[in-house]
Amino acid sequence: MKESKHTEISVLYNLPENWAEETAFSFEHLSELVLQLHDSAYSATVKAINRFATIRNYVIGFYIVEYEQHGNDRAKYGERLLKRLVERVNRRGINETLLTNSRKFYLSYPQIKDHLTGQICATASPKSAISPIASEKSVGKNPTPSDKFVTPAEKLLSNLSFSHIVEILTVDDPLARFFYETECIRCCWSVKELRRQISTNLYFRAGVSKRPELLIERTEINSLPAFTIRDPFSFEFLGLRPDAFTENDLENALLSHLQEFLLEMGKGFCFEARQKRMIIDDEYYFADLVFYNRILHCNVIIELKDDEFRHADLSQLNAYVSYFRENEMNKGDNPPVGILLCTRKGEKMVEYALAGMDSNLFVSTYMLSLPDKKTLQDFLLKEIGK
Repeated sequence: MKESKHTEISVLYNLPENWAEETAFSFEHLSELVLQLHDSAYSATVKAINRFATIRNYVIGFYIVEYEQHGNDRAKYGERLLKRLVERVNRRGINETLLTNSRKFYLSYPQIKDHLTGQICATASPKSAISPIASEKSVGKNPTPSDKFVTPAEKLLSNLSFSHIVEILTVDDPLARFFYETECIRCCWSVKELRRQISTNLYFRAGVSKRPELLIERTEINSLPAFTIRDPFSFEFLGLRPDAFTENDLENALLSHLQEFLLEMGKGFCFEARQKRMIIDDEYYFADLVFYNRILHCNVIIELKDDEFRHADLSQLNAYVSYFRENEMNKGDNPPVGILLCTRKGEKMVEYALAGMDSNLFVSTYMLSLPDKKTLQDFLLKEIGK
């Protein structure tokens, strides 16, 4: 038992296995150890508080729904239930918005009820680690395709705060919610970034709405580069006028908003160079932007265009990618990836232009402003009809 506790504490506070052994160290080392322990303990505390707050709100939602369905005096309060509940409880932080979100949280994530019930049953009786609810739904039942698009309860509780969940609850489509849950956990989005990605319709821009099977690929650790290239990108944060900008304006604006740009690109992108100089046949050439992706372990060369796709642009990018493969790759690197960003593209012309070229070349579009409501409605109707 003591050894188990020792291991648990070591993991919790990120301690080395021999942390309790007597040893001599300098004052500098002492200060580093105290700082490391403080940071680890603080991080663990914040995570624990977030987790307990999320579970608390879920259970509050459960109690509200149970009362609405079975309360013996529920008709007395009716639509004013949540307001009366806030007045009666009278605690700081308990308001109608929280109660409304908690109720919706409970109704939208039944897997958390199964998970919590299972944990309680396992604690009360070690022989019965599966909850009665979970056993009814899960035991002896083969998973259906829709089960693949349900984020496990433990993964939700461990990785998303309630503030994240509230943002995701604004999405009505369960498949789209699963997409945002997966991407938020994968990319470690802040609440602000999650809100931006939802407002700019990343679900549709990523093409997943047309091919739901891509969601399965996105949950794999080693996802393919093709599944990390969005189309279109949303650069509304740049503040550029769509009808009056140059490639240089676009490049300057992207670097001025580098943090937002990296988040829009996806997980693992690190900025490396702007106007990267290359010498080919004694002539200078310049790649607009160069990044390194620490997950894919490769350079990513981005060429910016202020007009529609032209096949000559792709030939130029292909030459740059080939140059990087021959001259810039280090030991352990994967072959470089090239991305051509343009305002518009014809799918067939892109298909023909890519034929026979490097498989690590991608053509994507970008938007400098969000579409108006009617344009978005037409787009969604078109997507639904496919």
